[in-house]
Amino acid sequence: MWDQVRRLFAGEKYGERLVLQCNWIWKFGSEHLARKLISLCNEIPEQPTVVQTNILIRSMGPVSELDMEYSMDCYFRQYWRDQRLSFLGPIKSLSLSIKMLERIWRPDTYFYNGKHSYVHTITVPNKLLRISQDGDILYSMRLTIKAKCPMELRTFPMDRQSCPLILGSYAYTSKDLVYRWQNEASVNFVPGMTLSQFDLISFPYRNFTLTRREGDFSVLQVSFNLQRHTGYFLIQVYVPCILIVVLSWVSFWIHREATSDRVGLGITTVLTLSTISLDSRTDLPKVRYATALDWFLLMSFFYCIATLLEFAGVHYFTKVGSGEIPVDEDDWEDFNESEDEPASAADLVENAVSAANRAGRRRSSLICPIYNNSAVYYTSKRTSLTSNVQVTPPPVRLTMERTTQTETRLPKWKQFIYCLKGDDKFRKQRQREAASANGGDGRHGPRHVNSVSLIDRAARVLFPASFGFFNLIYWMIYFMYQDDFKWGDSKLGSLGH
Repeated sequence: MWDQVRRLFAGEKYGERLVLQCNWIWKFGSEHLARKLISLCNEIPEQPTVVQTNILIRSMGPVSELDMEYSMDCYFRQYWRDQRLSFLGPIKSLSLSIKMLERIWRPDTYFYNGKHSYVHTITVPNKLLRISQDGDILYSMRLTIKAKCPMELRTFPMDRQSCPLILGSYAYTSKDLVYRWQNEASVNFVPGMTLSQFDLISFPYRNFTLTRREGDFSVLQVSFNLQRHTGYFLIQVYVPCILIVVLSWVSFWIHREATSDRVGLGITTVLTLSTISLDSRTDLPKVRYATALDWFLLMSFFYCIATLLEFAGVHYFTKVGSGEIPVDEDDWEDFNESEDEPASAADLVENAVSAANRAGRRRSSLICPIYNNSAVYYTSKRTSLTSNVQVTPPPVRLTMERTTQTETRLPKWKQFIYCLKGDDKFRKQRQREAASANGGDGRHGPRHVNSVSLIDRAARVLFPASFGFFNLIYWMIYFMYQDDFKWGDSKLGSLGH
């Protein structure tokens, strides 16, 4: 008899309820039997109810970086035993209406990091209640869970995120209610389930105890470790940025006299990078640190702006002249007069020499006379009245172009210092040297018409080489250095109420 009583009360949850039942027997039953039952109740220790749990995930996503949350659709199942609901009969398990949930005890499970979760109710509430003969209860429901996922975006978009799902009892401490994963395969996925932006690396789960103000609570946790796909960002951000930076280097091969072309190309690349940068940040939160994508965009900005600054140095220190060759009104008058009457060879020589002298006196235009490769002469036989002497006129300058490169006399490091200082005296000296490139003995100094600036020549090598080097370092750092996933116990303290 006493063995039957022990088995009857072995599955009870609360010792106080046993004592109440014993007191009821004392009042309405045998005094001797009541005393025996009270002594038996005092010997039975209080044991917490064990709730076993498993989850079958049907779909997962999207994972939002802006709100730092994720959602998933799953079947959430709980198992526990209540001896008061055991029965005898030919049926081993009994499926009941969900209205019975209001009449029996069930665990008050909730998600610590849940946001806007709900139970599906189409066409009826998606819940299942099943009771076996031994009092084992299966309580299953279909949930869509939206939970918080604290993200670290320093390595975005080569990052890996760990999104937890934490569940436990709202009111019962570990003395009354203990949660456990049912078995080693308590978290499963529907075959063929995939995520759009991530690869699911692993999903470890564990049981542990969380200390809150009300006491110690039994908690279950599963962490979904995700690896982000970088293909989208390579196609939409990285490759366009690299091509825009390479496009900005085209100005190194454009002649320095084409000021509007080089400046327009530089400004266009900067504005295009600004558009890409703003578009890539629309789906990211305003975090206080720079992500890996931000560093790459900043590096691209730096190279595009450096291209503009490089041309500013070329334009200010090595370009001689400021536009088209100016023509005075006297030159136009001489040209119009020459159209009215044919000019002799001597007149052509005198006009060309006088025009060259006038052009040399124009300090604002900074024009340097340059000869053609082959000497061209206007030969005419001028016969005087007293003698037949053949006079050969001096060579006529047929081509007059500005020089755009000066001779380098100072060491390179001194010139670089002068460029950084913006020394106007040094610039004027270079202009005077360019203007005096023609020697006084009729011979001409070295010709540099349409020559390439030494700064442009150096930039053609330094810019691509440095950009390739920084790209190599960038990708090595963010692909080879990956943090291992760790359990974040310190983050759970803020989840208590």
